[in-house]
Amino acid sequence: MYRNLIVGLNTNVSLSNGTKVPAINFDNAATTPPFCSVLQSLNSFSPWYSSIHRGTGCKSVFSSEIYDNGRKIVLDFVKGDPNFHEVIFLKNATEAINKLSYRLKEKIGEGIVLTTYMEHHSNDLPWRDKYRVEYVKIDEHGRLLVDDLKAKLKKHGGKVKLVAVTGASNVTGYINPIHEIARLAHSYGAEILVDGAQLVPHSPIDMKPVSSKEHIDYLAFSAHKMYAPFGTGVLIGPKSIFMKGNPDYMGGGTARIVTEDLVIWEDPPNKEEAGTPNVMGVVALINSIETIKKIGMENIEQYEKKLTYYTLNRIKDIPHINLYCDMNIENKVSIISFNIDEMYHETVAKALSLEGGIAVRSGCFCAQPYVQKLLKIEPKDMEKYRDNLDLPRPGMVRLSFGLYNEFWEINLLIELLKHIAQNREFYNNKYNNPPVY
Repeated sequence: MYRNLIVGLNTNVSLSNGTKVPAINFDNAATTPPFCSVLQSLNSFSPWYSSIHRGTGCKSVFSSEIYDNGRKIVLDFVKGDPNFHEVIFLKNATEAINKLSYRLKEKIGEGIVLTTYMEHHSNDLPWRDKYRVEYVKIDEHGRLLVDDLKAKLKKHGGKVKLVAVTGASNVTGYINPIHEIARLAHSYGAEILVDGAQLVPHSPIDMKPVSSKEHIDYLAFSAHKMYAPFGTGVLIGPKSIFMKGNPDYMGGGTARIVTEDLVIWEDPPNKEEAGTPNVMGVVALINSIETIKKIGMENIEQYEKKLTYYTLNRIKDIPHINLYCDMNIENKVSIISFNIDEMYHETVAKALSLEGGIAVRSGCFCAQPYVQKLLKIEPKDMEKYRDNLDLPRPGMVRLSFGLYNEFWEINLLIELLKHIAQNREFYNNKYNNPPVY
C-alpha cells in the first residue's frame, strides 16, 4: 500500500539453490528501511551541512536552525509541552534510557523503580545496577497485570519513585495502557517512563498536558525504527531534571565557562549532547515525522492491524506452529512471535531466509526474562545455559510488519511455513550446517 515510499524493496537476495528473489522484510521491530523522502531530505540538506551552535557562517546558522527546530517537531509529534519538556537527541532509545537512569539518581535515591517482566533489556538493565527494582507480573498470555502494578504501588506507598514500562512489547506486540499506568503512578507520588521504541512508529501517542494525572513524564524512542535509520534517538522529560548535576559525557559544547578550577555547564539540552551532534540524523528524523504525519498515524495503525489480523488467522491453523500471543489485535502493534515443534528457532529463521528470501528475527529479542516466561522456562532451568554459554539457548521466531508490507508477502510466508512445518526433519538436516552467503 505504501511501498513506493520505501527505499530498497526491489533488492534481490540469494536463496540456497542459487536463484535470486526480491527480499521480504518482516524484521521491522529491529530496524526499518528509510523512506525515500528521508534520503531526499538528506541529499537536499547535504550542501548546507555544517557544525552547529558554534559557527557564524551562513551554513552553520542554517544547520543550527534545522537542528533546534527538530526538537519542536518531535514535541509536536508526541504532543509534548515546549514550555515544560526538554528534548535530548542521542543515538537511540537505549542510550536515552541509560542517560535517564543516571539523571534520576538524586530524585530516586533509595527509592524503588517498578518495571515489568515485559521489558526490553534497555528498560531493565540500566535500573538494576543503580536502584532497588521490582517487577510487575504478566498473565498467562504475556499481558501486563495492571492489578499487580496497583498492588505494588499500594504496598510500597510513596517509596516507588519511577514506573518504567514499555509502550508496546517487542516480543508480543502488546500495547500497555500507559495513561492508566501514569494515573496510578502519579496517585502514589511516582513518575512514569515510557519506552516508546515499538509504540511511537505504529500508534498515535499523546504525552498529555502536565496538569493531567495521565501525562507521561519521560518518553524515549528511536528514529531507526520509524524509517530514519541514521543513528538518532530521543529522550523527552521535564527541563528541570536536566538542569541539575553534571552531564554523563563531558567535553565540546557542554560547558559555558572552564577555568583551571571551575566549570559552569551549559543549560540543557546542550549540556546533555556532548561533542558534534548527529545533525544528519535529526534531519532524517524530522522528515520521517513529516512523512508519517502526511500518511496519518491512524491510517498506519489500521493498515498494520489488518496485516496482523490476516497473518494471525492464517498462521494459527498451521499444524506444529505455536503462537506466543493472544488473538486480540486491538491493543497490539504488528508483532507476532512463534515456534515450530521440534525445530530450533534459528533454524526456522535460516530456512525462511534461504528458501524464500524472507527476513525475520530469531532469539530472545533482548527480552530474555519475558521470553523465558512465555516459554514457561523456570529460573532453575536456565542454570545450564549460565554454566555453558555455548549451548543453543531457547527463543522464538518473530515477525514484525511495517507500513510498506503487503498481503502477497504474507501469503508467500504462510505457504513456506506450511512446507517447513510439514518437512521439519528435512529442514533440520539441511540447516544444521547452513550455506554461507
